[in-house]
Amino acid sequence: MTRQPPALSRFLALYGALFAAFGVASPFFAAFLATRGLGPEAIGLVLAAGTAIRLLAGPLGGRLADRLGAPRWVLTGYAAAAALVAFGYLPASGLWPLLLVSVAHASVLAPIVPLADALALAAGAAGRGFQYGWVRGGGSAAFILGIVASGQAVSRFGLVAIIWLNGALLSLATLCAARLPDRLHHPLTGETPGGFAELLRLQGFLRLMLVAALIQGSHAMHDGFAVIRWATAGVGSSTIGLLWSESVVAEVVVFLFIGRTLIERLTPAGASALAAAAGFVRWAVLAQTASVFAGALVEPLHGLTFALQHLACMRLIREIVPPYLAATAQAFYNTVAVGAATALLTLASGPLYAGFGAGGFWVMSLLCAAAIPLTRGLRRSTP
Repeated sequence: MTRQPPALSRFLALYGALFAAFGVASPFFAAFLATRGLGPEAIGLVLAAGTAIRLLAGPLGGRLADRLGAPRWVLTGYAAAAALVAFGYLPASGLWPLLLVSVAHASVLAPIVPLADALALAAGAAGRGFQYGWVRGGGSAAFILGIVASGQAVSRFGLVAIIWLNGALLSLATLCAARLPDRLHHPLTGETPGGFAELLRLQGFLRLMLVAALIQGSHAMHDGFAVIRWATAGVGSSTIGLLWSESVVAEVVVFLFIGRTLIERLTPAGASALAAAAGFVRWAVLAQTASVFAGALVEPLHGLTFALQHLACMRLIREIVPPYLAATAQAFYNTVAVGAATALLTLASGPLYAGFGAGGFWVMSLLCAAAIPLTRGLRRSTP
């Protein structure tokens, strides 16, 4: 009998393929759409439609996995569909064909990361020799490598290269997903265990979702306008790239090395409070100054405002939510709580920045401040 590789290796392979697939597409996708005959308004419509459909498709995919009791196979099916649909961009041209492919692709992509997270958390909790943060940090590193690879590929082969790379990496992710351990599998019976109503009634779950929405949603203005803020102040492109890289490096460091220790010492509630406090400081500084020195000091706080808060949420979801609702909970967290909050705050960021300039970051800072007292009601964890 062929010996299976350790669970850590299998999850690292999956997250590496998935996040590299995201990385190769993210920087150049809008530019690719422009080469297919879309103007700015049409590009915005295609991107917005994909975001909107994710809010519905993500929770439905998670619910399907829990209802069938087979998250691994549902994940494998979605990954295979995502790879197939990705290649649909190759012949598409014009608004309606590209819109159709985009909506279909977003629909099958939306549940993939939540399902992978649910399986990884369950495997890690079962004592399979790894921490969730390791595989999530590996995914973040793969995302960076994907961005670098896409730049090289586009320079050599043109923008169509990102479609080939994305589809190929999603195909690889499909093979990796089929080899994952599934600690959430349960036999299919005539009864449907749980549901969205039961999930929302779980003690502490809605509070946890609100805390996540406030802290992670507060990144919306940074993602949309930090580069504009620095460039307007005369900061060079290379320096802006270094500032942005700082945040990504800090994210990987927290995921791989210090996140679990912080959560065990502070409890998930305390770690969430620390993440919220870091967000308050980070956005307040950006509201006050575009100084490179100040930016260099606060950009590493991304390791707390995103990575640590995400790890705290993962720990609490694992504690609060029964296994038969794990995939549903992950999809709700990723797409409804964080996804919807980010989409709404991204929409709000434009008018805020137009009306108040960098002062709009104070709104993001206040959102984090509002999250701090809410963290006190989160269930506390023991190591």
